Amino acid sequence: MHVRTAFKITTQILAPVALACAALASAPAAAQQKFVTIGTGGVTGVYYAAGGAICRLVNKDRAKNGLRCSVESTAASVFNVNAIKAGELDLGFTQSDVQYNAVKGLAQFKDGGAVSDLRAVFAVHPEPLVVVARKEANVSKFEDFKGKRFNVGNPGSGTRASMEELLDAMGWKMSDFALASELKADEHGPALCDGKIDGFVFAVGNPSANIQDPTTTCGAKLVSLKGAAVDKLVAEKPYYAKTTIAAGLYPNNPQATDTYGVFATVVASSKTPDDTVYAITKAVFDNFDEFKKLHPALAHLSPESMIKDGLSAPLHDGALRYYKEKGWIK
Repeated sequence: MHVRTAFKITTQILAPVALACAALASAPAAAQQKFVTIGTGGVTGVYYAAGGAICRLVNKDRAKNGLRCSVESTAASVFNVNAIKAGELDLGFTQSDVQYNAVKGLAQFKDGGAVSDLRAVFAVHPEPLVVVARKEANVSKFEDFKGKRFNVGNPGSGTRASMEELLDAMGWKMSDFALASELKADEHGPALCDGKIDGFVFAVGNPSANIQDPTTTCGAKLVSLKGAAVDKLVAEKPYYAKTTIAAGLYPNNPQATDTYGVFATVVASSKTPDDTVYAITKAVFDNFDEFKKLHPALAHLSPESMIKDGLSAPLHDGALRYYKEKGWIK
């Protein structure tokens, strides 16, 4: 085929495509999608599922809000805060204690300094300290573990850090246990059912397969964490809050279990546009009953706790706008 003829045919084919593109380019700004990414955690974890639930509600209304929301699986709390700081994520999940440390420039953020642009959007599910006892251990309260074999969590874990704060508040030392084991989370359930330890503690969103397994396999019992030491910690540490594990959530545990712990929170940067954060906040709370049904860990949420529990960073202006509209914040 002659080159000039081929060029003419190609031009005829491409002309309608060019016209279509031109039409899209001239479409109203409201119809153009803005992409929003939420950093979560591992794909099997609650952060990833909860992020997916948020995006599902945002995307359901994208014709109005102009947002297309997606989740990204990440290394979770600290990674998400740093990625938001660097402008690589729009929003992200982080534990309330990590949020506190970021705002204050403590612990993981000591070298890099305080993340002054960090803003809170809302808290999500609690990640309380769940204390589990072997059925035969005759434990009804945490103090009964003195002189028994207890798994305090592996070094470097959030569980271990919280456990050390609790023991300090109680005036206990690790030597008050007959054995203070340092098993990883996937090891403590089998060790309990095999009679190698009498109890363990684990900071986790509920329900968790990690707790489900020993309560099902060997009738393990949940133990409440309450008293003067817990009251003191919750009063002094803004990243902690009290919560209750619902009655019957786990097999062989028909009772409600009082405890406390950190919260999963959603954060953004002050540079994340107000309209974007407003639209995401609105999507969640305007469809709140649906949101709670999207994952078992979300089932017992309330707006009252979500706008205050575990939030150390200032509220994002976009979220604050929605909360004021609802009359939840004056």
